[in-house]
Amino acid sequence: MTSPENSPVPSPSAPVLALLLDVDGPVASPVTRDVQPGIIADLLALAAAGVPVVFNTGRSDAFIREQVMEPMIAAGIPAGTVIHAICEKGAVWFSYTAEGPGPVHVDHSLAIPQSFGDDVRRLVAEDYAAHMFYDETKRAMVSVEQHIAVASPDYRAEQELFDADAMELMVRHGLGVVRLDHHVPDSDDQVDFRVDPTIISTDIESVRLGKDLGASRAVELLAAQGITPQAWRTVGDSRTDYAMADWLHHNDHAVKHVDVRPADGIPVKPYEVLTAADLGLGEDVIHDDAGAAFLHHWLAVVTG
Repeated sequence: MTSPENSPVPSPSAPVLALLLDVDGPVASPVTRDVQPGIIADLLALAAAGVPVVFNTGRSDAFIREQVMEPMIAAGIPAGTVIHAICEKGAVWFSYTAEGPGPVHVDHSLAIPQSFGDDVRRLVAEDYAAHMFYDETKRAMVSVEQHIAVASPDYRAEQELFDADAMELMVRHGLGVVRLDHHVPDSDDQVDFRVDPTIISTDIESVRLGKDLGASRAVELLAAQGITPQAWRTVGDSRTDYAMADWLHHNDHAVKHVDVRPADGIPVKPYEVLTAADLGLGEDVIHDDAGAAFLHHWLAVVTG
């Protein structure tokens, strides 16, 4: 497929580029949780240039509405532009325009049992409230998140303890669970859920959720609009984000992946992996600063 660098004039149904963006890290600061105005401006300019913008995040739809959608609407979403948001790693999704959000869709077959969520809420309130909070906005996952005022090393130490307690809770609920390489199957020798720690949170979720499911939903959402991009750029800040590009490549879509936090190490992939160094930037340019640089670069490419 053609790359945006040497492509013909795009058509609305076959844009030269589509963006599939993790939110925490590449778009929203993992420190402040908000989005730089320059990122909002470039996302809008890319959308106005005909580049589909799709968010693929573990965040809730409420977070996307408040931190991403509302600033984009305030800055002026182009008429006729539809932005898609795939939340909770594929369990929840919605779309929005300049007029606001459409209906929120939830795949309830991927939801954590409510009784387990209630127990995690109590666990956080009783033992971990000084370092983290229970995310009340999630519809399918159970998530706890670091308080902004808590130092990262302090949070990470408490996170290890919380994750162990959460796994014990899952066992008491008869739920099979995995955390990293630690597998605890249920009575039927099944592992249906995972405890997934990130640098600012822990997500407890169905093992069927992931950035690959989000990529599949993104392709479906664009196809429903009659849009088949010529190429994709996926952007993330963790190893799990590579699943976006993995799925797209496996399903014969041209894709390059951007890693905005490559210090974890870049795995060998059958597609090109980019970092801020490819834009001539230093190793200290990471997270949303790297995301902002790539958005600005792509805007320059597609607008000539």
